[in-house]
Amino acid sequence: MAVEIERKFLVVGDDWRAQTQRSQRLVQGYLTRSEVSDGRERPLPDGARAACSVRVRIGGDRAWLNIKSAIAGIERREYEYVIPLTDAERMLAEFCPLVMEKIRHHVPFAGAMFEVDEFLGDNAGLIVAELELQSPTDEFPRPSWLGLEVSDRPRYYNVHLLQHPYSRWNARERAGD
Repeated sequence: MAVEIERKFLVVGDDWRAQTQRSQRLVQGYLTRSEVSDGRERPLPDGARAACSVRVRIGGDRAWLNIKSAIAGIERREYEYVIPLTDAERMLAEFCPLVMEKIRHHVPFAGAMFEVDEFLGDNAGLIVAELELQSPTDEFPRPSWLGLEVSDRPRYYNVHLLQHPYSRWNARERAGD
């Protein structure tokens, strides 16, 4: 079983930009969505439960299908498969009424590689940093631009941002409350 252990933080300021090693524009949509909030799956209208989200993502000339468990927190089951770019383009066009775009910046810091996602479109203005770890208890460096941790706050999950974009958040929500 594949497990992703990831910490997610709001980004403060622009100091990270000078340290960026590379950047890539990503476009993604969800073939199935699940509501994630407090670590439990949410019932669908017919009483069934969505145990995961299924995402199609394009980055440059590559594409992936990603299946992720619908549990909030830093440790989630995740499977990812490379798929043909033309298939991904068709899936986004035919099956994904909402599509998200962002630029992912790879920012090394003190031996760790942070992925800083700068959202575009309806989520413009939101910048989050993610760090994948080997264990939930791993220590990691904390650069000055690493702000409030939001790993267990589902509103910062990409699947949630499509339905509830950052542009519609009030000031309190934007502050991390």
